[in-house]
Amino acid sequence: MVKAYELRGLSKEELLKTLGDLRKEKSDLAVAKVTGGAASKIAKIKTVRKNIARVLTVHNQQQKESIRRAAAGQKYLPKDLRMKKTRA
Repeated sequence: MVKAYELRGLSKEELLKTLGDLRKEKSDLAVAKVTGGAASKIAKIKTVRKNIARVLTVHNQQQKESIRRAAAGQKYLPKDLRMKKTRA
């Protein structure tokens, strides 16, 4: 299982490589499920899906943080970085 704090130390290229590996593993497990693979492989699909979500979450957080750093000091922030003022 991949831990989020371990992923935060990786660079963008390493994250994308890890993401590609996980997606490949997920497709292999999906094929094993269709062909009647072992129960352990079918159960592993869930953990691989969660790991993919973790990698994407860390990647998106890093992207947003780099955009925040680039926009610091400018007169206007991009709309997606502005403070959310409603709770609706």
